[in-house]
Amino acid sequence: MAAGKDQKSPKANKRKLSDSASVKKPADKRPKLVQSKPKDSGAGKPPSKLNEQQRRIKFNSKKGEAPAKDKTVPKTKKESRVHAKEVTEERKKRRKPYYTLEQELASLWEKMRQRNLAKEDRSKLVAQALQKMKGKISEIASSHVSSRVLQTCVKHSSQAERDAVFEELKPHFLNLATNKYAVFLVKKLLDTASKKQLAGFISSFHGHVAQLLRHVVGSVVIEHAYQLGNASQKQQLLMELYSTELQLFKDLVSTKECRLVDIISKLNLQKNAVLRFMTPVIQPILEKGIVDHSIIHKVLVEYLSIADKTSAADVIKELSGPLLVRMIHTRDGSKLGILCIQHGSAKERKKIIKGMKGHVGKIAHDQCGSLVLCSILSTVDDTKLTTKIIIRELQTILKELISDKNGRRVVLQLLHPHCSRYFSPEDLALLNASVSSLSSKEESAVDQETESLKLEEKEENDSKNHLEEDEEVNRKEDSDGKAPSGEGGKKDPLLRRRELLVNSGLAESLINTCIESAGELLRSNFGKEVVYELATGGGDGILHPTLDDKLKALHEAIASLAGDESEPEKTDEEHVLENFHSSRTVRKMILDSPSFASTLWNRALQGKSKRWAKGHSAKVIFAFLESSDPQVREMVKGELQPLVDEGALKLPKNK
Repeated sequence: MAAGKDQKSPKANKRKLSDSASVKKPADKRPKLVQSKPKDSGAGKPPSKLNEQQRRIKFNSKKGEAPAKDKTVPKTKKESRVHAKEVTEERKKRRKPYYTLEQELASLWEKMRQRNLAKEDRSKLVAQALQKMKGKISEIASSHVSSRVLQTCVKHSSQAERDAVFEELKPHFLNLATNKYAVFLVKKLLDTASKKQLAGFISSFHGHVAQLLRHVVGSVVIEHAYQLGNASQKQQLLMELYSTELQLFKDLVSTKECRLVDIISKLNLQKNAVLRFMTPVIQPILEKGIVDHSIIHKVLVEYLSIADKTSAADVIKELSGPLLVRMIHTRDGSKLGILCIQHGSAKERKKIIKGMKGHVGKIAHDQCGSLVLCSILSTVDDTKLTTKIIIRELQTILKELISDKNGRRVVLQLLHPHCSRYFSPEDLALLNASVSSLSSKEESAVDQETESLKLEEKEENDSKNHLEEDEEVNRKEDSDGKAPSGEGGKKDPLLRRRELLVNSGLAESLINTCIESAGELLRSNFGKEVVYELATGGGDGILHPTLDDKLKALHEAIASLAGDESEPEKTDEEHVLENFHSSRTVRKMILDSPSFASTLWNRALQGKSKRWAKGHSAKVIFAFLESSDPQVREMVKGELQPLVDEGALKLPKNK
């Protein structure tokens, strides 16, 4: 029994031990896990920098070393900024191989660009900078800093130094022309280049002109070279945009054949082949909106001169809108604007006018842009829209507009349209420009041909003829159901002028402005013409009879100036009857407006004619005797004929 108890005891003990272990095991491990972590460390948080620094100091002290200051970990905000700057500098040095050189050049640049620096000192600094850059110019020319230094060096260097820079950069012009920083250096080199260097520069772009014109930055370089080049060099750049034959064989065409139509006729080129070549050149340029350059305007004008009806209509549709405002500052650009207005649909003309909103004043003062405004005023039938956008903006700047050489033409186009006194023959030809494929003459010729073909086909098959007539009608209709784009407006020109000039209130504002500044405008070289047109009632008497009362007030204002002999003392200027410009204007008004002549005589000159019988004013007095109105001659005959008989009033020499 005892032995049995002894044999059972180990099993019992094991069972007891296992039971106790199973009970005590979680209790024993829990305190150990808790004690293994420091009390203040915080679960899930990284150790602080201060603890890391203390640990390093403790480690160094155990090794017997003195605690050293840790330079990698800044303590203050200032040290943090210095540390960040050092890290940035190291990163730039690793990324830019010429970073140190650029810093040296920047310090030299700050000295050499000072205005009060002596010429000899600047030359030394330029030579020093060029010496540092020698052999590396092509690599650092694309840098934001180095390109500026190079521009200053090219500007102030000697011709030999400038030639050295040009020769070093010559193989890399194509790449530099498309860099947003180096492009300014390339333009500076073009400005200072000799004729031989400019010719070499243009030749280096052979085969890449179309590619560069499609690039926003590269197009600037091509335009700059186009502006600086002579007629032959300009044609060389244009030939690459016309056809493959002209691109490969540059000597086929002389400078005499400057128009694309003449070139095609001389070389017997196929017009369709030229169109197929030019279309993929022009289309990306228009899509990207790179239309500010005169070379592009020239290409578009030449394209429209040979384009068929569909291609020309597509280009006009693409240009009609705000894009056109950026183009009308050049001669060819204004021609494009006039063509878009002449041949565009009512919807496209509306887009053009809306695109000018806010820019009308600037356009009116531009030599070429003012012609586009004249074309709008004499073509667009939607006078409400034209009044709302164009006329209203012009009314805010009337005085400066009247006195401006270009701005006055916008007003004169309404007062006396297409007058040769105010528009040169070239301007009148431009205002009457049209696209041959879209003009009414060609359309009528095409219609006659189609009609003759239809008559022939009618004899063969009447049913087929009906189908063709339906197709002809459908082809002439626009997608929106409106009439096809035609040449000019359909409204009566006199009615359009009256709505824009009289009904809009523009004429009344013009008369009020001239009354307020009559003396100043009469003496000005350009304002006098507007005063004359207003005083005489405008072309076709458009201001009569609606504004007769206002015109009478203008006549009286001018007469009061002529009768006021103390006026020169007040204004320190010549009297209106003695001034070169005003005396001739008053003379023309006497000849062309009997009502003005009567007002002037009765209010200012009657009984005083002998005083004005000499000098420039003598032409004014004698104009009464030259008047075509018998009542005016009879009115002054009693006082002026004795002056003529006694020789006090002489006939002008030009008579």
